Parts: sequence; structure tokens; C-alpha cells
Amino acid sequence: MVNLGAVDLNLFAVLGVVLAERSVTRAAKQLHVTPPAVSNSLARLRELLGDPLVVRSGNGLAPTPLAQELAPTLAAALEQLARILDGKRGFVPAETTRVFTLAAPDGNQVCDVPAIVEAFARELPRARLRVVSADYLLSSDGLATGEIDAAFGVAGMPLRAGQRSQPLYEEIGTLVVRRDHPRIRKRLTPALFNSAQHIDVHVALGRAGTGHQIADQKWRALGLTREVVLTVPHFVAAALAAARTDYVAALPRRVALALSSMLPLAMTRPTFEMPRAAVTLVWHVRTDADAGARHFRDLVAAAVGAEPRRRRYARATRRSA
Repeated sequence: MVNLGAVDLNLFAVLGVVLAERSVTRAAKQLHVTPPAVSNSLARLRELLGDPLVVRSGNGLAPTPLAQELAPTLAAALEQLARILDGKRGFVPAETTRVFTLAAPDGNQVCDVPAIVEAFARELPRARLRVVSADYLLSSDGLATGEIDAAFGVAGMPLRAGQRSQPLYEEIGTLVVRRDHPRIRKRLTPALFNSAQHIDVHVALGRAGTGHQIADQKWRALGLTREVVLTVPHFVAAALAAARTDYVAALPRRVALALSSMLPLAMTRPTFEMPRAAVTLVWHVRTDADAGARHFRDLVAAAVGAEPRRRRYARATRRSA
């Protein structure tokens, strides 16, 4: 058994930051020390472990196989230590160096993450934000393990044991086509919808999610049918494809507003009611008592809530007019 009392555990904290930054200079800035101090810590740890740990690669550093093996365990241990320290002394947003992880499908990445980043930088200046995909959330079960602090979901989505959720806002779907579409202008009737070729989006592990199922149920209830000729995993990919073809893409309205300002896309005006879904924030009950996790959830909810949404929607509508 290694005598931990004889080991400077701060060396591992330095290695964790170096592996995350892939740069001695950036690691030093993050740790508020000089680059030589970081290099000295690495040298001591190399001697202790008998491995180079990182080597030069292009303009940065690349981990050795041993460092790659250590990285996830090291990151988890340092994050748990940060949580313990926050809990003991009370969570101080301006001082915490924790890593907060948010799982977000690409639609939320386009529309919500920028506002969250703005609030995060302002309220948690020393912390770090990590955004992962919906696929990663499902494959890792990260809410249960504590690797992911919160995730975007859809009301009606089945929750796993121990998960909690709160509503954030309501989203409405819209249909987009390329601006010079030969058959569809602004107005979209059921007959045009049924005769068009469509792009389908499966955002989680290639399968239809809750929002997709809500939309399909709405189409069927209205007697609408889709000839799906292209299936993609992201709303951005659907928009890019629609801009270059005669296909119709169904997008969340906020995604359509954002992307139609950058791509040659037109948002249609359907003569029928479009699907709606409530967007939620999901977390695990194990973090209910954690002050830092609660603060992060409150920050996300405030950044994307109804009032900020109305202001962003008004600005986007003025730009697209």
C-alpha cells in the first residue's frame, strides 16, 4: 500500500488541469501559478510514476497511454473533492472551481447554451462548463453516476429511477424550406405537406425521442403523412440539407429562427396547428442537497426561462422580418 502521506497530492491536481488544457501555459493560468511551477510539478510526478505523462504534439501536449488511463479517474476524484470542499465551507459561486456538466441535444445547444454560457461566465467565473450530447447522456447514465449535473428533456419523457424534472418553457415546431423552393412559399397547406418530401431528425442514439413522438402523433391526428427521404441525427444537419434541396425540415421554432438568419431558408406558415412540447430540466435526486448543483440548475432555468426567451424571440423575429 502506497503511503499517501509521503505523496504531494497537489501534483495530481496539476496533472488534471494539464490534461484538460493540453497546455502548460493555459494550465498555469487556470491554476494561478507560473508555467515553470507547472513544469516542475509535472517533472516530480513523472519521477513518481515513471512515465512521461504528456508529450509535445503540434502546438499542444498529448497524454501518454498511462495518462489517458488516469484521466477519467483523476477528473472524477478532483470533482468529488471540489464538491466536498464546497459543501464544508458553503458554496461560493464566485470562488468555486468545480466543473459543471450539462447534457443538451443540438437544438438546445443552438438556442439555449449561448445564454447559459453568458450567465455562467458572469456568476461562476472560476468554474468550468462542460456540455455533452444527448447520446452521451443516454450511453453513460451520467445523471445517476453524478458525471452530469443536469440535462434538457421534454415533458412526457419517461424518467429513470431517482430522476426529477422541472418545466422551463414551451416550444412549438415549425417547417422550413429553401427560400427559392419551387412549390412552397410561405403558406403551407395539408396537401402541400403530404405531397412534399421530408427530412426526419432522430436526436438520441438514432432513435425517435419524446419530442419526435409528440410531433408524429400530431401529424397523424391531423391526417398528415410524411414521405421521409432523409434521416439525420441533428437539427443543424436537417437545416443544411433543406437549404440545398426541395425537402421540408421540421425544426423547433427557435432553432429555425436562429438558422434561417444564417442559411437560405424560409419559415413556412402552415394552415394547420403545429406540434408543441414543454422543455424541461432533468437531474438526479442525489444532487438535491448539493448547493452547487442547485445553483447551477437555477442558473440554467433563469437563463432560458420564459422572460429571457421572450426577449430573444422578439430580437430574432425583428431580424427575420
